[in-house]
Parts: sequence; structure tokens; C-alpha cells
Amino acid sequence: MRHPLLPLLFAVALTILPLRAQDKVTRSVLELGRTDNRTMEHADYIARNIGGRIVGSHMLNHAEDWVAAQFRSWGLDVIVQEAVTIGVGFDRGPWFGRMLSEDGMSLHFGTPAYTAGTCGPQKGRVLLEPKTLRDFNRMKGALKGAWVLLETGATSGLAIDASPKADSTRAALLAEGKEGSVLLYRQMVEAGVLGFIRPAKLPMQVLYNRAMCFDLTMETLPKACDILLDEHQFEHIRQKVVDRQDFLLEFDIRNHFFPGPMKYHNIIGVIKGSKYPDEYVMMGSHLDAYDIATGSTDDGQGVCVTMEAARLLAASGAKPKRSIMFCIWTGEEYGLLGSKYFVENKTVPWNKISNYFNRDGGPLAAVSITVPPAMYEDFSKVCAPLKDYNPDIPFEVIKREGPPRPRPERAGGSDQASFAIKGIPAISFRESDIFGYDFRYRDIWHTEDDLFDKLVPAYMEHSAVVQAVTAYGIANLDHLLSREGLYQ
Repeated sequence: MRHPLLPLLFAVALTILPLRAQDKVTRSVLELGRTDNRTMEHADYIARNIGGRIVGSHMLNHAEDWVAAQFRSWGLDVIVQEAVTIGVGFDRGPWFGRMLSEDGMSLHFGTPAYTAGTCGPQKGRVLLEPKTLRDFNRMKGALKGAWVLLETGATSGLAIDASPKADSTRAALLAEGKEGSVLLYRQMVEAGVLGFIRPAKLPMQVLYNRAMCFDLTMETLPKACDILLDEHQFEHIRQKVVDRQDFLLEFDIRNHFFPGPMKYHNIIGVIKGSKYPDEYVMMGSHLDAYDIATGSTDDGQGVCVTMEAARLLAASGAKPKRSIMFCIWTGEEYGLLGSKYFVENKTVPWNKISNYFNRDGGPLAAVSITVPPAMYEDFSKVCAPLKDYNPDIPFEVIKREGPPRPRPERAGGSDQASFAIKGIPAISFRESDIFGYDFRYRDIWHTEDDLFDKLVPAYMEHSAVVQAVTAYGIANLDHLLSREGLYQ
């Protein structure tokens, strides 16, 4: 005769076994995070083997292939989703400049992506830009083969707008008798200037030709260089021009254009859910980066943390109830293009996403997460193993006080916005420079200082473990996270 307690014991066993399996995976992630954390190996490859990864470049394609190969080598399913096409490609080679005079010096400068290079080393005299048509007519013969200083004040790092629309606006202002910087841009280009030089604050921000890069053809490439020069050197050179001293500037800028189309992709690694494969926990970071530096922090560090979270779970034998997606987005710097494509094309149903975690804020330590009251119990349970994981970097779950926030109406900031404006939960970790390494995001944000030595290994390795444990725990809940009180 069957024992009367057998059904109860069987039910208890069914409950305990998944918990033990989950504990085993979580324990493995925590242990591997301490003893075999490879976050910085990924970072080293991104920074030192690939470097800058701007949309349009071969290096971004290289980076995509590398990420996909890594995911596959760890046993993840891989989705390669074409999200961005650009008609003309752009690769950056070396650049060099110097002032040729008795007090000559090497020049500290950069050029926005998708702007002209030189045809080998180019020497020329230096002139201050004409501000009026009268000034232009007085000096137009001298402009051919000259470098022109634009006294515009510090720049944002974007290229001078040389689009037909900008030319039309400048022409209208000139017709009204207006005076000002760059109003005679097209006239100076047609007069044969070598290029334009603008002052830039340090560390130098150098971005791209926002107005034209997607509309360029091989027949409409820019002709005049667009140089952002250390503001201190700029002022020194400007004063020499004012004093009418005799000197030359020489630049060798190897900016290379080539025919497209160039196509760029979201690379998504997936650990498929065992019980609810069509429900998802997601995390992501963006792979594209400006090419004045190596994109180590913005957002190489995020990519490395996301990848290591995937590797830790795969190496621990994770078989979550829900699918976990590790999303490496493209085109974030050009307007969240990759994540926007994923969301707007409903790659997965919006109502089946439990939460999307984004990492794009610097190489800092994940120290807490603030959630609506309806999510608090679930997150407290899921994040419990993190409480004592690293005593030097304590982790806490915080219940949000006050009314829900309004749902965002416009995308901005980073890739989480593509989800939030659709009402999809996109709660991310709060990150902190808890040991006081004096990290300042503005120092690296789109600047020449976005380099490998700005990374903080202890923070990044810790954050990879936090993301892995949290995502795995949420994927193993018996329900999707509640959206009650998420937005107004």
C-alpha cells in the first residue's frame, strides 16, 4: 500500500530540487567570480586588439564577429540582427601635426570621424577666418593652400555642418547682412583652403560628422580638413597670426573613406529557458565607440561585464526557467539605433520581458538596485546571495519611495531608454566609485582619454557577478516581475 505521506514528500522534493539546482548554479557563479573572473581579459582584447569602433568602420565589424564567436564558444545560442546600414565606410589611420617655426612644436589635435584627411603631409600658412564678405574678397587669393583658424570658442566635438541645409542657412544669414563665425564656410572651401582649425578643451572630445555621415556618397566626400586643436596651442598660434609672424603648420591626417554599404548588427547571446523559453530577462551594453581613443569605458566596460555574466552562467551550467538574453547593441552613439531596432521590430513581445538591465555608466561597482514596491520582495529574494558576497562592496535592494515616475516620452541617455519609452521595465543597478579612485565620467565621455588604464578591474569583476546572479534569479521566479507602480 502506498504510504499516505508519499504524495506530500514527492511535492516537497519537486520544490526543493529546483532550489538546490539554483543554489548550485549561484554558488558556482560566486566562486568563479572570485577565482576565474575573465572580465578584464575581454576588456584587454576590446581595447588593445580592436580599439575604436565607430559605425562605418571595419573595426566595429571585427568586434561584432569576436563577440559572436565568444558567445558561441561558451555554448550560447547567438542571434545576429542587422540593425544599421551606412552607405560609405570610414577607417581612421595615424595622424600627425607640427608647427614649423623657431619655436616649433608637435600639435595635439583630432578630427571628427567622417571628415577629410590630407593627401600626405600638407604644409600651409595660417590665416584668421574672414567674418564678412568684404574680408573674404580682400583675402580670397591668400586662402588657397592655407589653414584657417575659426575663433568659435570650445567645440562639442562634432564636425562643422557642411550639409546643403547648413549652406542654405548660412547664405540666408549673409544675405541679411549678418556677420559671424563660419558663415563663409562654403566660400572658403571653394577658394581652396586646406582645412579649418578650431579650439578644443582638454581632454579633447572628438565625435563625428553627424549632419552628413549617413548621406555621403563617394562623389560627395568632404574636401577640407576639420581639425580640433588643443585650446592652449590654438591660442599660441592665433597670437602668432595676429602678430603677423612667419610660420607654417604641417598636418598628415589619414582618414580613409571606402564604398559601402557597411552593415552593423546587434549580437545577442541567449541561454534558452527550460520552462518559459518565450519569456525573457535581458541585459545589455553597446559595442560601438568613438575612435579618438579605444572606447574602453564607453562602453567597452559594459560589454565586458555583460559578456562575463554570460560566461559565468554558461560555465556554471545554468538552465533557467526563462530565457536570458545578453544583448550587445550597435549604433548607440548614433541615436540608440541597435536597441531601438530590437524594440520597435518587436524581436520579442514587450509584455514577455521581465526586465532589461543596461550598463553604460563607467567602470564602477554595482552596489544597489532601487525597485518599485511590487518588485521588492522578488528582488530581495533574488539578490540575497549578493549580500555577503563581497564585504568590501556591500550590495542592497532598496524599495522605492513616493509615487511612480512618469514614463519617458523620448529616447535618450543610453539603450535602456528604447525599452522604457515602451513601458518595458528597464531598472538598472546603481554604480559607485566606492573605493575612491577619483573616476570622473566627463573625463572619458567621448574623449581621447577613454583608454584601458581608466578601467577599474575590482569594480567590473564584481559587477559581472552581480548581473549574473540577479538575472539568473529573476529568470527562475515562478512569474514575470510585476509592473505595478513601475510608471505613472
